[in-house]
Amino acid sequence: MNQADAGGVSRRKPARSVLRESCGSSTMDGVQHHESWKSAGLGSSCCGGFVSSKVAKSGGVDDQKEGIINRVFYEGSRKAGSGSRRYSLVTYKELPEYMKDNEYIIRHYRANWPLREAFFSLFRWHNETLNVWTHLVGFLVFVVLTMANLVEVPQVADLLGLFTRPNSTIADTNVSYNSEELLLAKSLIDLKNITMGQESMRLMAVPLPAAPLPAATTRWPFFVFLGGSMFCLLSSSTCHLFCCHSHHLNLLLLRMDYVGITIMIITSFFPPIYYIFQCDPHWQLIYLGGITAMGVFTIATLLSPALSTGKFRAFRAMLFSSMGFFGIVPAVHACVVNWSNPQRPITLAYESVMAMSYLTGTAFYVVRVPERWRPGWFDLAGHSHQIFHVFVIMGALAHYGATLVFLEWRDKTGCGN
Repeated sequence: MNQADAGGVSRRKPARSVLRESCGSSTMDGVQHHESWKSAGLGSSCCGGFVSSKVAKSGGVDDQKEGIINRVFYEGSRKAGSGSRRYSLVTYKELPEYMKDNEYIIRHYRANWPLREAFFSLFRWHNETLNVWTHLVGFLVFVVLTMANLVEVPQVADLLGLFTRPNSTIADTNVSYNSEELLLAKSLIDLKNITMGQESMRLMAVPLPAAPLPAATTRWPFFVFLGGSMFCLLSSSTCHLFCCHSHHLNLLLLRMDYVGITIMIITSFFPPIYYIFQCDPHWQLIYLGGITAMGVFTIATLLSPALSTGKFRAFRAMLFSSMGFFGIVPAVHACVVNWSNPQRPITLAYESVMAMSYLTGTAFYVVRVPERWRPGWFDLAGHSHQIFHVFVIMGALAHYGATLVFLEWRDKTGCGN
């Protein structure tokens, strides 16, 4: 009896050691996939199925003890892996339904990751890495452009001048004192010509009338565009980085991403319409009010969770494109009004590059090429959404160049010139 018991114990120890190896091989970098085990007929735990088969053969454990061992080993392996686990990448088939968006990208997905792991995946290689970094780099570029232009704003320049103004004031005071002493010495030496000297000094001191400079054009429409671009790019990067956390956060971030795209389109209209029609405020109101109303309608429509799915990809692209095509009307109007303006060909070139960039990127977004042609080949780099991001950056930079031309033209001409 004792020998049999001893034999049973000796047989169960190797089973448990083999069990740990089996559990380790049944994980993907520490993440358990219970549904896969259930479909394979292994019950709720791979470890449980292994213990059942091995211990049943040894004949030393009944059903109740077997269930206890299953739960102990499963909970122990789960807790041991939770502290130092490296979350694995999964395939499209293993994704939860709410994350299935592009069936032509097959591997390297993140699913149900904690926020901390999702954040540090910024430095890991997965199929969202370039989606995050393309717009994150674009955001940083626009931050630099915004800071560079803020330095040239008169109010900011005056603020910076406070650090150097005291030194220049002291220098001017010293110069004035030296000038007064010099004039006093000359008056004492040449008393006979004091009247003529004073008259000549008075004439020399009268400043010549300076040519009036045109008032600098207001910059707020320009910074509205820069702010809208930064918000869009940052919300896009945030969405792609943290959308793998949970269903609730995924929906929230997708809505924020769509709002960011809409805001970028709206704010892109502000600089050209404001500066071109600066002398016709009623046209400013009509065009800016029209695009803002379209943007509000687009945001209200896209806040529906059902419209955030991949099924409505073409519908979302249609809404965004319709906002862009609205710009054809003020563009034609501006060309007619400013046909003789020498800056017209330059601005048209910039804006044409912007329009072609946005339309080309949208086409890639809808058609989903090249991954449609070779599923699995472009999972990490080169798929349609990454290309779409690059074209968005190109379009925004082209519009930035056109806005600088508008500003320079308005600063020189003003209204009525």
